[in-house]
Amino acid sequence: MASASLQFFAFILALFGVFGDITATLLPNWKVNADVGSNIITAITQMQGLWMDCTWYSTGMFSCTLKYSVLSLPIYIQAARTTMVLSCILSAFGICITTVGMKCTKLGGNTDSKSHACFAGGICFILAGIFGLVPTSWYTREIISDFLDQTIPESSKHEPGGAVYTGFISAGLLLIAGVIFCTSCFKKQQGAWIYPPKQHHFPSTEEESNTGYNLKDYV
Repeated sequence: MASASLQFFAFILALFGVFGDITATLLPNWKVNADVGSNIITAITQMQGLWMDCTWYSTGMFSCTLKYSVLSLPIYIQAARTTMVLSCILSAFGICITTVGMKCTKLGGNTDSKSHACFAGGICFILAGIFGLVPTSWYTREIISDFLDQTIPESSKHEPGGAVYTGFISAGLLLIAGVIFCTSCFKKQQGAWIYPPKQHHFPSTEEESNTGYNLKDYV
């Protein structure tokens, strides 16, 4: 019962991780630059994401421009696009597989099949967390290096936006969920190896009859 509750808790964490992963991939605020200018009336907030760049004015106007050209993008943005999409796909596969493999569901067949499916789902979550953690870390490193570069003007410097923090949190949730799923299955298999089922050997009726026959001969 405790293992089933732990798996359900890990599944909830994985759900939050998947939603956060998809949200971080689509959000346009990976990099944020607030330029107040001469007065607050002309304040402009520039946001850059993986798929579009947006500008928000203090007057309430909001405009976005899609990034159509892939080859013109920096290498870290191209890598972030690829790895974040892979992370979303793997986490979605993990949700489907663990739904079948969890103990609280009636899918997946016998206990061994459910255990294997649960372990495979945990591996998907771990890979999804790694694929989500790498681009957010790389993207944050590029933002910090540009911010500390003295040759870049202040108006062109950015800070990490909400999408980066969402990506970090989602990757952590997916990693935790994957470790919990894999550990629960591993403990069960380890217990089966340490304490194998006892085999009871019963003498056959033929042996008993032969033994009885031999004793009668000696009497």
